[in-house]
Amino acid sequence: KLYPDLVTPDSPSKRIGGMPVSAFQQARHFAPMLSLDNIFSESELKDFYRRIGKVFYTGTICLVGEPKIDGLAVSLYYEDGVFKRGATRGDGRIGEDITHNLLTIWSLPLRLKESITAEIRGEVFIPRSEFLMLNKKRESQGLSLFANPRNAAAGSLRQLDPRVAAERPLDIFIYALIAISGTKELNTHWDSLQYLRELGFKVNENISLLNGLDDAVEYCRMIGAKRLELPYEIDGVVLKVNDLERQLQLGHTSRAPRWAVAFKFSSEEEITRIKDIEVNVGRTGTVTPVAVLEPVLIAGSVVKRASLHNEDILKEKEVMIGDEVVVHKAGDVIPEIVKVLKEK
Repeated sequence: KLYPDLVTPDSPSKRIGGMPVSAFQQARHFAPMLSLDNIFSESELKDFYRRIGKVFYTGTICLVGEPKIDGLAVSLYYEDGVFKRGATRGDGRIGEDITHNLLTIWSLPLRLKESITAEIRGEVFIPRSEFLMLNKKRESQGLSLFANPRNAAAGSLRQLDPRVAAERPLDIFIYALIAISGTKELNTHWDSLQYLRELGFKVNENISLLNGLDDAVEYCRMIGAKRLELPYEIDGVVLKVNDLERQLQLGHTSRAPRWAVAFKFSSEEEITRIKDIEVNVGRTGTVTPVAVLEPVLIAGSVVKRASLHNEDILKEKEVMIGDEVVVHKAGDVIPEIVKVLKEK
């Protein structure tokens, strides 16, 4: 306070949360933050690969595969290597300035290892274990629980008071570099990810360079198989054309790039135990059995109850109190019991 000229933009004291802002200011992105088109099957992945192949009339097209983190996308502006501003996606061109909250994320560098000017794209998230601890703490304080890690992360970044964000276990993975000045000359997306690491950013450890369609299919299968082992929530894989010149040639539609796609996974399943079966009676007298479950995290939210619909389904699935069951979310939304593990 005595020597304000000695305050540096990367001071650790900025991490703990400053004074609340009165309102969110608008922030224009240097380049549009586009959404991604979704695909849901290997046949659709092959169609995507064929479409980009038709443009280049070449043999193998190299792609980069990245786990699709289930969080909130942000844009970060660095000037001469110093973090100046961060914003939400918004409408893709103009977002909300959330710099005061992003400063509280310890894994986000406030000063880079080179004095570049660039816009950086990343995904803010809360790790699984930290999310469970956060909800346990809120429960002990008599506060409402967060539905899932994504909502918790998004809600934290949209607080006017940065001290709230500072108390939340936010983390960030960086996935794109929009160069403005002072950066290395880069020809591929893969090289840009390695360069981002060198600058001090946290880049996902499960990214992979994929040599053609077969590699891409295998990568999607591999990440899908280890999905539940990851310490953070993902809902798919992002596949991008590696060659940056080819990305420019492919261009984009009004909302999504033609050189990238999101391969979305099917419903996540977990095993839990039935603690009780309650019966709800509706307004018209309809009787609906409901399974009370030991709480389990599925597709980003804690599930404690699942409808058994009616007596016929209850009998058909032979669901009983004390059973261990496989639960998923129908359409990634509604908790449903898939089957009873009778061997248990």
